Amino acid sequence: MTTITRIQTQDTRFPLSAGDGADAIHSNPQYSYAVTLLHTDTGNTGFGLAFTLGGGNDLVCRAIETLAEPLAGREIEELMAEFGEVQRRIANHPQLRWLGPHKGVVHLALASIVNACFDLWAKERGVPLWRLLLDLTPQELIQTLDFSYLEDVLTTEQARALLEIHAPTRDERASVIRDGYPGYDTSVGWFHYEDDVIREKTLQAVAQGFTALKLKVGSKDLERDVRRARLIRSAAGDNVRVMLDVNQQWTLPQALRAAAALRDMSPFWIEEPTHPDDVLAHQTLAREIAPVSIALGEHVPNRILFKNFMQAKAVEYVQVDAMRVAGISEFIVVSLMARMFGLKVVPHVGDMGQIHQHLVLFNHIALGLDKVFLEYIPHLKDRFVHPAAVMNGIYQTPQQAGSSSDLLALP
Repeated sequence: MTTITRIQTQDTRFPLSAGDGADAIHSNPQYSYAVTLLHTDTGNTGFGLAFTLGGGNDLVCRAIETLAEPLAGREIEELMAEFGEVQRRIANHPQLRWLGPHKGVVHLALASIVNACFDLWAKERGVPLWRLLLDLTPQELIQTLDFSYLEDVLTTEQARALLEIHAPTRDERASVIRDGYPGYDTSVGWFHYEDDVIREKTLQAVAQGFTALKLKVGSKDLERDVRRARLIRSAAGDNVRVMLDVNQQWTLPQALRAAAALRDMSPFWIEEPTHPDDVLAHQTLAREIAPVSIALGEHVPNRILFKNFMQAKAVEYVQVDAMRVAGISEFIVVSLMARMFGLKVVPHVGDMGQIHQHLVLFNHIALGLDKVFLEYIPHLKDRFVHPAAVMNGIYQTPQQAGSSSDLLALP
């Protein structure tokens, strides 16, 4: 029996090298985590992360302190046996819900809290998160999830059926545990990099075994985007998948013009082309630029908005991030919906791939979701106790107990 005895938060912020992490709308980022620490009477500590770019990280920590109060004194197995309902109650805090609902500072706080609970649960069972999730029965997994507001597209019965249908063929997909999960490199094409830096980093990434890369676009001067896109395509070659990430910078008319101008470099997808709440603009764009795909999710805060994008056929690559939605449990719910709609899940990695390397294994093996690739960003690699290991462009399967979220002590 392991009981949560104390809840602590940490405001952790990490400066980056010049140019790293910048995109068309977020300049000079400071990669930061609002950390939830669940201390226990057995000595294990659950680490939970929510990602920010620095400013406001302290606000998320303050929200964690209030929202996490119901967890104090709870025994972890008993807590996780009803976690879906617990999460729903926390998300619907009678006062703080007004500040969302289910988005912004309060939902980021919930992400950190939820992720800490799953990390502690896996540590107490002595297994990595991916193994914990795969070992749960369909009913045990469903008990950790909140399906509210989704009943029109995904009921608990349909979710259970999805898990049961794919259970007999798990062994056919389990080789991914041995072989690892493909990665793609985001760090080659940050927005402020000079052309020669992009070319050099592209050549290095391809030499390191990456077969997919991402470039930040969304310049005020469309010709700059076109030049850089052709440059990375030329350096990478025709057999490497190149994704273009706009970070919400375009209006719909701008997106239509830009997509036409960029078509000849054969983008694998166009990511976050416009405002993340504008479902109908994405729907129009997806229809007009096909067969080029739309990817989004970095700034989609909850399962309800993901549901709307899927219903509108406005997305093909679902980039749900367990640092943005309500943690691991809402990530799984969105993944179940994506499976229902026949879409692909390629998470955005606010955690630098630490937690998501576990979640994509679960998605592929348990849900039969396509093994596409997982984003890789190396900038905080040295900050984790067990950093994600990527060799020859492939994520190696983590073996340590927990969700790989433990941060090294700050200097």
